Amino acid sequence: MTRLQPVRLRPADMARLGVSGLRARPLRALLAALGIAVGIATMVTVVGISASSQERLLRQLDALGTNLLRVERGDNLFDDEPVDLPTTAASAVRRIDGVQKSSQTGETEATVRRNDLIPPSVSLGITVRATSLDLLDTLDGRVRAGAWLNPATERHPVVVLGAVAAERLGLTAPDARVWIGSRWFSVAGILDRMPLAEEIERSALVGFPAAKEYLDFDGHPTTVYERSADESVESVREALARTVNPERPDAVKVSRPSDALKAKAAAAGAFTGLMLGLGAVALFVGAVGVANTMVVAVLERRKEIGLRRSLGATRGQVRAQFLVEALILAVVGGAAGVLAGTLATLVYAAANALPAVVPMWALGGAAGTTVATGALAGLYPAIRASRVPPTVALSTQ
Repeated sequence: MTRLQPVRLRPADMARLGVSGLRARPLRALLAALGIAVGIATMVTVVGISASSQERLLRQLDALGTNLLRVERGDNLFDDEPVDLPTTAASAVRRIDGVQKSSQTGETEATVRRNDLIPPSVSLGITVRATSLDLLDTLDGRVRAGAWLNPATERHPVVVLGAVAAERLGLTAPDARVWIGSRWFSVAGILDRMPLAEEIERSALVGFPAAKEYLDFDGHPTTVYERSADESVESVREALARTVNPERPDAVKVSRPSDALKAKAAAAGAFTGLMLGLGAVALFVGAVGVANTMVVAVLERRKEIGLRRSLGATRGQVRAQFLVEALILAVVGGAAGVLAGTLATLVYAAANALPAVVPMWALGGAAGTTVATGALAGLYPAIRASRVPPTVALSTQ
């Protein structure tokens, strides 16, 4: 007697079988897929927003360069009093091999206010600095409105405001006056943003001669900026402290402003890891929803399972049927999550003037995570369905 062989089901047959099972309960399937979609959308959005922020910082670094070094006065080792830099610090820096540009600024004790009725203690976090005329050339800065200082205006009560300083003073255009120290200064210009010199953004800049004459400035710079060729940055950095203050090189601080932008990019990556953890929690909740849906489906469809087994379906085919249903749920939810996450990233990037970036590895990871989630969530219900004896299943009320 020839033993009957079960009909082999092709992948397309299994897919149609899985879809028909889900279409019988569309609302439940939709809600189960929604959980997966929320988890995947959260993960894609977090990665996309973080990648977009990092891309902007990296583009800023490419545009601004990493060859800018900043020299600041340090403190005395014994009494923590600041040690002044020599008045010739910037010119000394220019004599170092490889240095292309250098300029200097000096902090004064004056405060800037909108008028003389405001108490001097209200500084708004704005520092009044004396500056050399070549500061913008060294920092690659730009004037957003008005004009920069020149050999004539640097000797008169004329000030140029950094971008943040102008905002805090409520000024959007020059041709205004502000009260600095004990007299009025005319605002000649407002600077654009300077990501590599944020302290300049928060400053009111006057010429060195004007600072000495009107603000009792002693002429000692507190910060020197220099740019050098890329291949000379490290050698220049080693020589800066000894060159600027040969007597007290230990009281000179040298830093590279671009390192701060790199740190911000690294911090954005660390924040991504935290938010991905929250996305993983949402995805786990979605997987539990899929598993619960499939378990309920097995209980409700026991007669269907028994009938199929009685007509010759093998345990493997029953197991594959429910596993395919779980995978379809996960794939539909994952696809919706990827679309929603990508759309959210595009909207956020457009609203914040960021370059929209959704890494390919994030999309690949979302696809892999979706399949793995569907397989794990559907495995137990599929095994449980395949183990139901046909007689028991058909006798279920």
